Amino acid sequence: MRLVFLILTLLVCFSCKNDKSEYVDIQDFEEKTFASTAQIPDDHFLGDAACKSCHKEAFKDWKGSHHDKAMQIATDSTILGDFNNKTFTSQGITSRFFQKNGEFYVNTEGRDGKYHDYKIEYTFGITPLQQYIVKFPDGHYQCLRTAWDTEKNKWFDLYPDFKVVHSEWLHWSRGGLNWNNMCADCHSTNVRKNYDIETHSYDTKYALINVSCEACHGPGKAHVENANRLGAAYKVAGDLKMTFNTEPKQLVDDCARCHVRREQYTKFYNFEGTFLDHYFPQVLVNNLYHPDGQILDEVYVYGSFLQSKMYQNNVTCTNCHNPHSLKLRFEGNKLCAQCHDAKVYEAPSHHFHDMNSEGAQCINCHMTGKIYMGNDYRRDHSFRIPRPDLSLKYGTPNACVQCHTDKDDAWAWEHYQKTHGTPKSKHFSELLAPGLTGDPHGFDKLLELSKDTIYPEIARASAVTAMTNYMDENTINTMLSFLNDESPIVRGATIDALSDIYTADYATYFLPLLNDKKRSVRVKAFMAVAVLNEFQIPEAYKEVYKKVEEEFNAQIEVTGDFSGGRAKKASYYLKKGDIVNAILWYEKALEIDNLNNIIRMNLANLYYRNKEFDKAENAFKLVIEQEPEFSQTYYSYALLLAELNRVEEAIKQMELAIKHTPNNVRFYYNLSLLYDKINKLKKAEQVAAKGLKIAPDNESLLYVLAYVYQKSGQFSKATNVASRLVQLYPNNQQYRTFYNQLKALK
Repeated sequence: MRLVFLILTLLVCFSCKNDKSEYVDIQDFEEKTFASTAQIPDDHFLGDAACKSCHKEAFKDWKGSHHDKAMQIATDSTILGDFNNKTFTSQGITSRFFQKNGEFYVNTEGRDGKYHDYKIEYTFGITPLQQYIVKFPDGHYQCLRTAWDTEKNKWFDLYPDFKVVHSEWLHWSRGGLNWNNMCADCHSTNVRKNYDIETHSYDTKYALINVSCEACHGPGKAHVENANRLGAAYKVAGDLKMTFNTEPKQLVDDCARCHVRREQYTKFYNFEGTFLDHYFPQVLVNNLYHPDGQILDEVYVYGSFLQSKMYQNNVTCTNCHNPHSLKLRFEGNKLCAQCHDAKVYEAPSHHFHDMNSEGAQCINCHMTGKIYMGNDYRRDHSFRIPRPDLSLKYGTPNACVQCHTDKDDAWAWEHYQKTHGTPKSKHFSELLAPGLTGDPHGFDKLLELSKDTIYPEIARASAVTAMTNYMDENTINTMLSFLNDESPIVRGATIDALSDIYTADYATYFLPLLNDKKRSVRVKAFMAVAVLNEFQIPEAYKEVYKKVEEEFNAQIEVTGDFSGGRAKKASYYLKKGDIVNAILWYEKALEIDNLNNIIRMNLANLYYRNKEFDKAENAFKLVIEQEPEFSQTYYSYALLLAELNRVEEAIKQMELAIKHTPNNVRFYYNLSLLYDKINKLKKAEQVAAKGLKIAPDNESLLYVLAYVYQKSGQFSKATNVASRLVQLYPNNQQYRTFYNQLKALK
């Protein structure tokens, strides 16, 4: 809340600028057309059999692959799990797997907290696990949390250490494991989610059940017709995607849509435009990646691979993976030796391990990994050298101690220096990690990273995002300059980072991006200019504004089954100044995920702002009940109680805020004011003084302390503090007047 307030205050102070020559001009985008959003008819997808006759080897490789088996109808031949009346218990829930009338069933806890029999409709995947899908009312298909380990031949819990109750979004019967919105887009071909936000129902359709040939190469109808018509004279000319002629980075872009943690922008994928016309990737932020960019949460591959030198040097997915079988092209170090001299890198003088040992394998040092979904080990594709020195500074992982589990990071760094010296070149993580971990000098490093195009664009975008940790007037000016960056990921991340701008003055900086070449960036820009009404849109932008509004509404529609999608609509209305509809859509967001307390906090503050005090209080209380360690709730609740003149109660809540976050000086400032309000001046003085021990030059605390001293008749002390304010802020006439008044009273 304080950060948002600070942004708004700063923007009001310096938003009236005339020099916008450094930003993109609308003329730069003339004669540009947007990628189509037309749906491809299902009958344009001919099925895998149509490919087999001409592409026998590719078909042979693909048959039986993870793509082929991505999704199948549940039958005796496709189900791998043991349904012979087997039971499995985890987190107090017992699931029984059985057969009835030749069909497969599970008896387990449903979304009402009671046990029911559910018929298995589909299988999902083959190795190292297979999941099972059941049908719920209104077109909802749900993936069971209990899966079959196809390597150990046993049932297991995908999240064994994570307790989830039936009312939570993460319960298998609800949004977190819903096939329609979490899985379908990448496990079948030509998927249309077809979500109805009014009824919270789906009518999901696809052309082909699995990841077919045409899921990657596009609909085959035109290709087959052209090949039959032209015969030997036929050459691929746009009627196929992802061919041998596809440029390396374009190929990565094409694979990305299903191998990335991302946000969706179109109702369906139609092979028009690029990845960024349909999706936008999550950048390297603390809850998804470690501060140095290594994988943390389940982020898949794209965000990691973009960090790598391999990507920068035009290495692409198919250099290592057979595109049809998905298997590695070579086993062991031979895979890396395609490009790297084996005589140099397979020698003990490089890896300092015994030959043919685990430590001598390239991937064990340069592609560490993590287990997801219970048993699925996935490697980090950022291809980096181990950096135990960064582990010591920022708590990031390194390959050394992941193998040498009896050692620590200090040992690893000492040993690394003995064998390899110090790193020969600066990795972007040395600049990103300080900013993500709150280093006081992190901003300068973030700026260096974000401005230098030698570094990966996703790292640069992440650096701009992290600048919000250092928000002031100069930071915002700096961030605005990246709206004209050559990288669309940087441009999009910049808009996101400044998304809390609610002043119409600054919206003009985002207007040119309504004409951006990438749909996801355009839609982000539309959200950024939402503070403008139709009469404030310049004539030159009115036509494109209407076009992008349609794209924005499509994105809101396709993400309407996520709490975040509904919250975005609430934010849109809030920017429009429509508090009633903003409240409505935050309430709708909580219908999807009742435990999303970020949304509930926003809603509580809107209730407060709209004078619906009872609702605000109940919302704050519920957040406290669900997340009692979150200090910001106590702070906001205290402000509400103070507004209602329930000062003693407000003091208790503010003290709890300090208890849970003792270094937040804003809490001390407000608590001091609360004590002053009930004339407990000694307590007000003590609280302000305690806050100043944390931040000796804090302007607000110095002022309130001087005021309390003056009110309690301690004029000498008040004068000394006021003198300090004048020294720190010589241009503030109010402080100088206050100081002179106190001197006269001494």
